Amino acid sequence: MQIDTRHYIDGQWADRPDAKLIPVTNPATEEVFGQIAAGTAADVDLAMAAARRAFDSFSQTSVAERIALLERIRDLLEERTEEFALAITQEMGAAITFSRAGQVHFGIEHVRAAIEVLQEFTWQEEVHGITVRKEPIGVVSMITPWNWPLYQITAKLAPALAAGCTMVLKPSELSPFTAQLWAQVVHDAGVPAGVVNVVHGTGEVVGEALASHPEADMVSFTGSTRAGVLVAQAAAPTVKRVVQELGGKSPNVFLDDADFADAVPKGVLGAMRNVGQSCAAPTRMVVPRARLAEVEELAAAAAGTIVVTNPLDESAFIGPLANAAQFDKVQDLIQVGMDEGAKLLCGGLGRPQGLNRGYFVRPTIFSEVTPEMRIAKEEIFGPVLVIQAYDDEEDAIRIANATSYGLSSHVQSGDLERARRVAGRIRAGQVHINYPAWSRHAPFGGYKMSGNGREYGYFAVEEYCEVKAILGY
Repeated sequence: MQIDTRHYIDGQWADRPDAKLIPVTNPATEEVFGQIAAGTAADVDLAMAAARRAFDSFSQTSVAERIALLERIRDLLEERTEEFALAITQEMGAAITFSRAGQVHFGIEHVRAAIEVLQEFTWQEEVHGITVRKEPIGVVSMITPWNWPLYQITAKLAPALAAGCTMVLKPSELSPFTAQLWAQVVHDAGVPAGVVNVVHGTGEVVGEALASHPEADMVSFTGSTRAGVLVAQAAAPTVKRVVQELGGKSPNVFLDDADFADAVPKGVLGAMRNVGQSCAAPTRMVVPRARLAEVEELAAAAAGTIVVTNPLDESAFIGPLANAAQFDKVQDLIQVGMDEGAKLLCGGLGRPQGLNRGYFVRPTIFSEVTPEMRIAKEEIFGPVLVIQAYDDEEDAIRIANATSYGLSSHVQSGDLERARRVAGRIRAGQVHINYPAWSRHAPFGGYKMSGNGREYGYFAVEEYCEVKAILGY
């Protein structure tokens, strides 16, 4: 049993051996393998005070000093890749190959991006005779989810450090040990005391205290739309900046001139990667009605190649869902899809054959899904893909935008100009044309109920800055 009752506050480990303990479950076995201390509002107060004390000096450090600090963090993360990968697989079930090549690798890329941005960031410029400066916003409350335990931490902390902010982080209580490893990296890299603080606990206690705290100048939150609303409400009385990356129900629009044989299997695998537990996953495949049968055949065949097994097995493409609540939610929504009359192409209720324990789910594809169905509207957050048919290009765009979310989207076409035109009409924070490579500098965030603000690259560093105009400079 891995028991860790420590928070990381003011540059040292603050042990709370008498705290209430929160169990941590291995989703592949359904067994509790660890416990962490449940933080309190008093712990948040201590961490906030430390961050406030540290801000005056850290905000004045030079760009060169902050680059050197981020470079040390990057190097330590790279040295400890396997340790992080194993922790992520154990606590949230990502396949070990994906933990290494996806979860950890892309987490490190956010640090690399912050370094690159910092090397060229414009802190002061003249605009129409006015001096405009960008300055670190101050102390930042950060709340991160369980589905990308390291990636979401570095996406926030790396640009905040680059900007010269100090911060208090609450990682998900369902995936806390990755955050403990992160805190050790920060400590070993020589981050000054109080600049980075980590307090574990529940959203109801620690999350609420962070969102409402008067010492916080900003809240950066990633999670469900429901929780994001609560965070914004808690932050409102103190009029702090709130940046939110929330849910998604991302369309993958296939125009009739796309390469279906190549693009449909890629779309299926993209929707299922990380067991579908990614807010930007392309979980709605929008295809020409005349080619629906072809798409169904290609999609079912692709799903049949997905290996679902023990996530420590090198052959696994996906492991289990991350926790029992998510397993129950996905099972319920698969049943809803069947009850609503959607055509079940593959998968369905229950675990895959041969897996009698763990939160494993069968890769599931529904076709003949209409925009009114719950499975077309709600974020399932599991390996469930829905196929929606359209009649013409205008209908495709209408279906793509027929969602309360607007985080990510895809367009497949053999005609780049046509794809660009359609991309311009999709209301989402990101549009991917013909599966381009992921970019650590592409701004990420949503329209509508998918949130506000942007992360990644230059836009992330800018998000952690205030803008000051100096007249008569």
